[in-house]
Amino acid sequence: MAKTQLNVRVDEGTARAARERALARGMSVNRYIEELVRQDTGEAGHTFVEAAADFMKQYESVFAEEFGTDRGAGRATDRATGRGVAGEGRS
Repeated sequence: MAKTQLNVRVDEGTARAARERALARGMSVNRYIEELVRQDTGEAGHTFVEAAADFMKQYESVFAEEFGTDRGAGRATDRATGRGVAGEGRS
């Protein structure tokens, strides 16, 4: 991916914080700022949702075995009795 240089002016405290956070994460300040912008624009959120969907698809049978397949009940049930659990689910 082609990169574009972007120069920004920030106060010393902000610059120091950016350097410290980047160092703590083992990345350059450029990469740190780039990731912050991606998170702010929702790109990271979309990536998370896609990864979560892939995870659920991969482990769907495990969840179905553990929790059942009733997706439309809208309330929690006790697995041993099949009865609703008080205080959980929709009001």
